[in-house]
Amino acid sequence: MSQDIFQRIQREIDTHPVMLFMKGEKLFPQCGFSARVVQVLNRMGVEYQTVNVLEDAEIREGIKAFSQWPTIPQLYIKGEFVGGCDIVVDMYQNGELDSLLDEKKIERAKA
Repeated sequence: MSQDIFQRIQREIDTHPVMLFMKGEKLFPQCGFSARVVQVLNRMGVEYQTVNVLEDAEIREGIKAFSQWPTIPQLYIKGEFVGGCDIVVDMYQNGELDSLLDEKKIERAKA
């Protein structure tokens, strides 16, 4: 894996407080797991950016090596790797994601 890919990934994570590496785009997720994470973030009113790993094979493989996590989607909040779909959904359901967003001072749209 090239350092260049890791630098590109790190730049995305550093630039956007909430960054989701996913299959597809937030308006058109292309896998059920990515769609579930998008639903959670949308429900919580979080502003977030996405990278469609299907458009770039280097990013798709690079993000797995970068995080040492084998699956996509991958959610990062303020530079911290949170996890994939199951972890994000569990955290949402038990309130941990809400606490993490508060702790990291991530603003949310008011319902």
